Amino acid sequence: MSLLVENVSFSYGKRSVLHNVSFGVEKGEFLSVLGPNGVGKSTLFRCILGALAQYSGAIFVDGQEIRSLSHRERARRIAYIPQTHRPTFGYTVLDTALMGTTRQLSPFQQPKRAQIDAAHEALSRVGVAHLAERNFSHLSGGEQQLVLIARAIAQQSDILIMDEPTSALDYGNQLRVLQQVRGLSREGYTVLLSTHNPQHALTFADRVLALQDGAVAAHGKAEEVLTPALMSGLYRIDVTFADTPGGSVIVPLMGGEG
Repeated sequence: MSLLVENVSFSYGKRSVLHNVSFGVEKGEFLSVLGPNGVGKSTLFRCILGALAQYSGAIFVDGQEIRSLSHRERARRIAYIPQTHRPTFGYTVLDTALMGTTRQLSPFQQPKRAQIDAAHEALSRVGVAHLAERNFSHLSGGEQQLVLIARAIAQQSDILIMDEPTSALDYGNQLRVLQQVRGLSREGYTVLLSTHNPQHALTFADRVLALQDGAVAAHGKAEEVLTPALMSGLYRIDVTFADTPGGSVIVPLMGGEG
C-alpha cells in the first residue's frame, strides 16, 4: 500500500471540514478526487502533504505516519503539482525542473551533473525537453503544467499529488496533460488528482474518491462509482451515460428530463 488514510478529520477552528475520511491508494494507481467546491479536497491534500498536522486519525505512507517524517523525508516520498501559475522571476524551463532536485542538496549547494541529468530526463519524459532553455513564464498553460509535472518527477518521489492541475487549461491541453498523468501511473507512480470534471475521472482514472460535506460519498473503481445517482448527489444535476467508440460519456439532462 503506497498511501493509507484512516479516519481523518480536520477543523479550521470550530468549522469542521473533513469527517472520518478513509481510503487507500496502491502503487501505480490513478485516484481522482471529486466533489463540489468547499467539500475539503484541498484540505485533504494539505493533510497528506504534512502542511496541516492537526488532524485526527492517521495517514500512512508505506507504513509510516506522515507526521513522524521530516520535511525532507516527506519530499522524498510525495511530490506536489500545483495549478499553472505565472512566476515572478524569469526562470528557464530547465531551472524550474531543477527545483525538484533541491531535497538532494544542502541549502547552499549548486546542482551537480546528476541533478541536471535528472531534470533533463524528467523534461523528456513528459515531452517538453525541447523547451529547456525557454522562459517558463512565456510558455502556454499546458506547457507550464507539463513542466511542473517534470519538476515533480525530478524530485524522484513515488506519490504525485495534483490539486486541480487542468482547471486553467483549454480543452486540448487538459487532455494532453491527463494523458501524461495516466502514463506516469502506468510507469508505477501513485497519483492523486482532484478535478471538477467527472468526465476526466471516468476517462483517465483507475479509481474515484467522491467527497460530499467533508465525508466520503463513494470510493471505488471509476466505472462502478460514477453513477447518475452519485452525480445528482454531488452536483445537483441529472445525468445519463452514453456509450461511444471512445468510451462512456457523461451527458447532462438539462431541465431534469429523463
